[in-house]
Amino acid sequence: MKQVLSFKELIAVGLMTFALFLGAGNIIFPPTLGHDAGPAMWTAILGFLITGVGLPLLGVAAVASAGGNVRLMGNRVNPVFSVIFSVLTYLAIGPLLAIPRTGAVAFEIGLAPFLSQDTKTSAVTLFLYSIVFFALAFWLCLNPGKLVDRFGKVITPIMIVLLATLLIRGAMYPLGGEYAPPTLDNPFSKGFLEGYNTMDTLAALVFGIVIANTVRERGITERGAQARIIIQSGIIAVACLGLLYIGLTYLGATSGHMVGPYENGGELITLMARQLLGSIGLILLSLAVTFACLTTCVGLVTSSAEFFSNLTNNRLSYRLVLSVLILFSLIITNFGLSTILKISVPLLVMLYPVAIVLIILTLTNNVFGGRKAVYTGGVIGAACISIIDGLAAAGFAFPAITETLQQLPLMGMLMTQGLGWIIPALIGIIIGGILSSINPSSRKTVTE
Repeated sequence: MKQVLSFKELIAVGLMTFALFLGAGNIIFPPTLGHDAGPAMWTAILGFLITGVGLPLLGVAAVASAGGNVRLMGNRVNPVFSVIFSVLTYLAIGPLLAIPRTGAVAFEIGLAPFLSQDTKTSAVTLFLYSIVFFALAFWLCLNPGKLVDRFGKVITPIMIVLLATLLIRGAMYPLGGEYAPPTLDNPFSKGFLEGYNTMDTLAALVFGIVIANTVRERGITERGAQARIIIQSGIIAVACLGLLYIGLTYLGATSGHMVGPYENGGELITLMARQLLGSIGLILLSLAVTFACLTTCVGLVTSSAEFFSNLTNNRLSYRLVLSVLILFSLIITNFGLSTILKISVPLLVMLYPVAIVLIILTLTNNVFGGRKAVYTGGVIGAACISIIDGLAAAGFAFPAITETLQQLPLMGMLMTQGLGWIIPALIGIIIGGILSSINPSSRKTVTE
């Protein structure tokens, strides 16, 4: 029975995983972070790498250890929580935010720079482009088993060459020759929170099912072997992501005064590509971003369609759910990139801390004996703060509550870093551990 992949097969699966992760946010956020951080770019990128590389890798490992399914992770807390958390995660990483963002960024960087001002700002142009983009995505999603052959062996290597050309040029001949003036008060905190916006930690939970199915289709049937290969492919993917993030952040930081005003990261990287390589740079960037957004879109749509179909016990077929997701995402895309980015922040601020706690507890399951009370306490503790922070990000602030929390030991410092949920989560974990020790009825455990 086959339980290992050849080196060539493993690299192909790893590159497919990289292609699934490499989407809109991975390309548009690092340059903006670097431009705003200026000489503090290394501090900013450290925060970004923690949430944009470290957490996704932990997420891949957690999903692998839990059987490749985010619902199995959620069941460790409660079956009802599992459904709610899974649905919210798939909606956020799917049709509400991430999937439409791939279409919007593909248009913003892949086509808009080549159009006249009137044409690229026309709603009709974006609508027609999104129809073509999502029609192609729909066709690719019809046969998810071919993702490795299409992405890992063909599209991803081309994409890496295109991006590497731009990054090498920027490293050898920096645009401004000096760092851009810093505009951030707390570069590390900004980088840490910007890593949320890539959605890669949530994507790790979502893509688990796609990677697991891919490994299974290659004859790996034993769960331990599947988990090992999923983690190995995740390491390959995040290593590539880390190098890309550092390069893009450096491009933004050294752009100096060479780029003018820009509305979002999509416009910024387009301006930099034009400055670095002229029209050739725009073409290279256009192709790389279009490929990146398309591959991520396909991965997100495929995993979301499989999830919602399975959630209904296949009463809704994969193809039917796929069609609905594509149509809904097409509609949301036409609100434009800037609008989508504004909507994404509150929901991500709510979901990320809960996801992080669930990932860490899953990976340390054997340390505390897999007691459900520990899972429940940690998740409730994180959620109490993340919901408040998410509502505040949406414009519904609660100053009395926030000010009171900031008076507590360490809370003020952590809340300014976007990490205020850590202490409540730890308290919840400790309480859960105590309750499970003194109350036999709360000693229910989960096993690996």
